[in-house]
Amino acid sequence: QVQLVESGGGLVQPGGSLRLSCEATGSFISIEQMGWYRQPPGKQRELVAIIRRTDSTNYADSIKGRFTISIDSAKNTVYLQMNSLKPEDTAVYYCWASVLQATRGSVRTWANYWGQGTQVTASS
Repeated sequence: QVQLVESGGGLVQPGGSLRLSCEATGSFISIEQMGWYRQPPGKQRELVAIIRRTDSTNYADSIKGRFTISIDSAKNTVYLQMNSLKPEDTAVYYCWASVLQATRGSVRTWANYWGQGTQVTASS
């Protein structure tokens, strides 16, 4: 089993910055991808950013140039640096990870996990 523990959310004025962290702990062989999703009030969960084991990244168009995702592989921790926050960035932010859970011969078992969510509010 894998646990994702998030931290760093809070209340910030528009134009401000926050840094989210998410550490993966538990039993797994390696992390293939980690990322962040968010769910604004009354809306569906949406992708914010993903980073892969190869360090390639994908970002939602709405946050490009303002948010940066990074990973510390030694600590199994992913970060989301959020700058120039806007009121429309207000949401519950969820950490996500895709991990290699087990191998048996040539068969690999992957699994996806979610964090509990952390509230980010950009408001004056």
